[in-house]
Amino acid sequence: MDLMEDSLPPMTHFVLPGGHTTVSFCHIARTVCRRAERLASHLNDLEPFQPETLMYINRLSDYLFVLARKLSHDLQAEEIKWIPNKES
Repeated sequence: MDLMEDSLPPMTHFVLPGGHTTVSFCHIARTVCRRAERLASHLNDLEPFQPETLMYINRLSDYLFVLARKLSHDLQAEEIKWIPNKES
């Protein structure tokens, strides 16, 4: 994951999902992983389990995000940056 990230331009903005079908699948998988992480965290509050499990799920979602960025780069798909409107 670190090698993939080192080959990418630095992030300057939040990246919106999309740009290519394969990239979108990675973002969907990351979303499912984050949901599992929230559920596992809640379960851990009720019935504690090995802390490495939550660390693994968190790292997996990070990997899926970097993989999506790497695929965007390799496929020359546009990364759609989210730039919030600044209202005065």
